[in-house]
Amino acid sequence: MQAVVLVGGEGTRLRPLTYAVPKPMAPLLGRPFIGWIIERLRKAGVNDVILSCCYLPEAIEAYFGNGRRFGVNLDYVFEEEPLGTAGAVKNAVHKVSGTIYVCNGDILTGLDLVALRELHRRRNAIATIHTRTVEDPSQFGVVETDADGRVLRFVEKPKPGETNARDINAGTYVLEPDALDAIPSGRKVSIERETFPHLIAATQRVFAVSTNDYWIDVGRPATYAQAHWDILDGRFEKPAGHEVAQGVWTADGAPVPQGVEVHPPVFLGTDVHIEPGARVGPYAVLYKGCRIGASAAIASSILWQHCVVGRGATVRDGILGLEVVVEPEATVEPNTVAGRGARIRAGVSPSGQKA
Repeated sequence: MQAVVLVGGEGTRLRPLTYAVPKPMAPLLGRPFIGWIIERLRKAGVNDVILSCCYLPEAIEAYFGNGRRFGVNLDYVFEEEPLGTAGAVKNAVHKVSGTIYVCNGDILTGLDLVALRELHRRRNAIATIHTRTVEDPSQFGVVETDADGRVLRFVEKPKPGETNARDINAGTYVLEPDALDAIPSGRKVSIERETFPHLIAATQRVFAVSTNDYWIDVGRPATYAQAHWDILDGRFEKPAGHEVAQGVWTADGAPVPQGVEVHPPVFLGTDVHIEPGARVGPYAVLYKGCRIGASAAIASSILWQHCVVGRGATVRDGILGLEVVVEPEATVEPNTVAGRGARIRAGVSPSGQKA
């Protein structure tokens, strides 16, 4: 079994974080986000994973390489310009054979991939779409099905009264070679707006599987943070680290420094230095090389690598990108998202960095 993972987006909703780091490489509790997808594919028996890249691909390839140390064979295809969700899959068709998974690279889900594949085969489907029910589908692509799960039509961002369906396209598919053959080459193609409607009309062999598994789109600051909190709360999988005390995780198993006031849940990366008297948590994530001064307070916040928080400073409900400096006694306003190298001074907000 092979998989194509779509990781070509520019991550515009996560800016300014993604000016420096492509969204698939955004850290998520011990591994880059895309690492969680690769691991779930590996556990489902997928040996070959193809990453369809466009934006800052060198960062992804430099970290994952050929994939051997992650238990899979990784390959890469590159788009000179964005080709859309179906066009990106078509761009990888020369590297695949047989039935494949296709995964959106910004979705974290606990979906049982093996069960999805087996149901796809029993139904003799040409394409199977994972869906999930939401209260308000107006910002999603809604999938209408009959009683047997056969897809009747897609309704993109429906207006009130346009459909009674509440199942949305959840971004994981199983596709047969005939489905790939139906995608035009050399141009931008949307799998939701063009490919699936064509296959529905031409074959009547497009099916949907609705589940209640954990699912989140991490493409916005609020949902990226929520994915951290959900993992720390045990709603998904465990962090990729060691639980050194109840609800306290460290990347390498190192104990929490003496004299630090810790309120779980908390995750600390490698080489994190916290001075005595600092308060960390609840819901604090400090990645590699962060430095926290005495009497500083960090809660409900994510600090990327090599951030520095000065003595007596406060960070609450924020996301700080690479190498952000919070000066002594400064307060980071709630919902701040600070890009690489930002400097936050006492009494001064980081211009243009609010979510």
